[in-house]
Amino acid sequence: MKQSKERPYVLFVAEKIYKEIVEIKKKNPELSNLDAIDTFIGSETYNYISSGKFHDDWLNKLNQNNFIDKKTKKEIPKETIKLLNIQKEMMIKQLIQFPDLYFTKSHFPLEISQRAFDHIWRMCESYELWCKETKQNNLIKLNIID
Repeated sequence: MKQSKERPYVLFVAEKIYKEIVEIKKKNPELSNLDAIDTFIGSETYNYISSGKFHDDWLNKLNQNNFIDKKTKKEIPKETIKLLNIQKEMMIKQLIQFPDLYFTKSHFPLEISQRAFDHIWRMCESYELWCKETKQNNLIKLNIID
């Protein structure tokens, strides 16, 4: 059976994060993946996602279209919509921000900041694993899973 290359809805936000980090690295090729993720944290896109607004805007667009996928013309299952709402809540909790509290005096990330970093890293891993699984290796730019 041929693997579908259509991205699951729960990976939309992971792809958004991943592509933003790739852009950061393109503009700053000397940055490691770790530094690029650090740069991403606090960016406009990060704030947009961590506030829940990314999901709110997306779910509103889907609602306006009666939850019919524009590409496939199929109805998006209610279970998927529930998963996206759960994902939104998880993003808000995992990516919580406290300005100016990223590092302690010892230069170690605070637990909250480390949790956000770890979550972003896992999102990037998930995206790359999906790319690898669907044999779309050309989409893998950060090589996090290697």
